[in-house]
Amino acid sequence: MYVDIGAALASVADPGVEESRLDDLDDRVRDAHERIAAGRADDEFGYASLNLPERTDPGAIRDAVEPVADAEYVITVGIGGSALGARTITSALAEAPERHVVLDNVDPEHVERTLSELPLSETAINVVSRSGTTAETLANFLVVRAAYEEAGVDWTELTVVTTGEAGPLRELADAEGLPTLPVPEGVPGRFSALSAVGLVPPAILGVDVEGVVAGAAAVADDLGPSLQDTPAYAYGAVAHQLEREGAAVNAVMPYAERLESFAEWVAQLFAESLGKDGHGQTPVRALGATDQHSQLQLYRAGPADKVVTFVRPGERPDLPIPSASHEALSYLDGVDLGELIDAEYEATVASLPAADRPAIELEIDRLDPQGVGELLYAMEAACVLMGELAGVETFTQPAVEWGKRATRALVQGETTEETRVVDERPSHVVD
Repeated sequence: MYVDIGAALASVADPGVEESRLDDLDDRVRDAHERIAAGRADDEFGYASLNLPERTDPGAIRDAVEPVADAEYVITVGIGGSALGARTITSALAEAPERHVVLDNVDPEHVERTLSELPLSETAINVVSRSGTTAETLANFLVVRAAYEEAGVDWTELTVVTTGEAGPLRELADAEGLPTLPVPEGVPGRFSALSAVGLVPPAILGVDVEGVVAGAAAVADDLGPSLQDTPAYAYGAVAHQLEREGAAVNAVMPYAERLESFAEWVAQLFAESLGKDGHGQTPVRALGATDQHSQLQLYRAGPADKVVTFVRPGERPDLPIPSASHEALSYLDGVDLGELIDAEYEATVASLPAADRPAIELEIDRLDPQGVGELLYAMEAACVLMGELAGVETFTQPAVEWGKRATRALVQGETTEETRVVDERPSHVVD
């Protein structure tokens, strides 16, 4: 993969990075890399995430899913990092990504409708929770289990569990003899896509998970101390510096339908990791070429507080555009859809510095297991680097934990510091 930072330099964009400051920025990257390398060597919490390519065992995953490998569908019951990574990989690589259904919300209408539309006897259940106590995950799993029982389907024959070493979900899996895979130690959920957490549904659907892990390993092996030689660090360092220069929003815009979920995954990765102590860019999810017609106007002519991250595969399938036999459309004669979307990509990227706005380009060779593994690992490494440069605790999520405590207390009818805040929240109702 490669990263092009040319459209993010101050000579063509505002906010932008002064080219003369790249050497100083590279010195900071070198120091950050030393900290990251030390954290990886000691397998420290969070930094252990970047060791997953060498520790994930695709063979163990394949063994665990073998009893459900012929399932027509797989339903993932999880939330946040327990679901987004898997959905990103199946969306990008599964032959029929619609066969992977995710229940990551507790909207009753959505859950009921989703279950009613699935052939439950042909649908594997992939339930994921490190603690085994996550409210949304366990509530949905109990609803799913009841739906299978009501339909006369033995859910125990169709379920794979990914969880920690202890907790209610582990106890249930042991009691029922369910195939179980571990949530990796020292790895926050949003960094776990390259483990069983993210690879079980792809494995069930026949994705080359070995190739995904190999692609990630290739990037891991090439992490070096300089942004000039390391695309992941080049992206992270420049995005960080752009934030310091005023780019408070980062719109991630892949030019491939199969990478739309990737933008959602990046949003969680960056928001939850970097949104602390007044730091962090607000992630925006976009899709090229669709959002040229809905968001580009803002990026070019709105407030100068954004950077757009463009992502695309270098190779695409061929799909010729039939002739319209109309003079007004003759410019499309002999053109392929891939050529058209690439032309739209080139034009859109160029349009931003032409309007004095920054952009960064990421390109993988092709949308295949190797390329997806490269992309996932590179963004994780970039995120960790950005946390080091900003001086934040990248691997914690105190605001999320506050919400979890408040939710549990409200459901249980307890009075806690969090529920008092909820009770005293500001209100000015207009009816």
